[in-house]
Amino acid sequence: MKTSAVLQALRALSQESRLAAYRQLVQAGTDGLSVGELRERLQLPPATLSAHLNLMRAAGLVADQREGRVIRVRADYTQMNALLAYLTENCCQGEPCAPVGACAPSQKE
Repeated sequence: MKTSAVLQALRALSQESRLAAYRQLVQAGTDGLSVGELRERLQLPPATLSAHLNLMRAAGLVADQREGRVIRVRADYTQMNALLAYLTENCCQGEPCAPVGACAPSQKE
């Protein structure tokens, strides 16, 4: 992962509401949440949430998909894991650490 992409992702997460939104999306798994569901959970005005999602989308942390009249937002786990890998690639002086923390969300059936 390039340093510029890492910095963009960290900037996108460096605000309380954006971090809360991202955590909600990660917890939601591969199904994600509709923008309305996310807005209700966070109690944010629609325009504010839209601005926050735009920053996270530009950083590659989230993606959305239109489903009829609903926009569903999902965390991009590949990007999240790349960011975590970048942040931890040189930890423990190159020695194996505790279990490597890559996230692979389970699929809901």
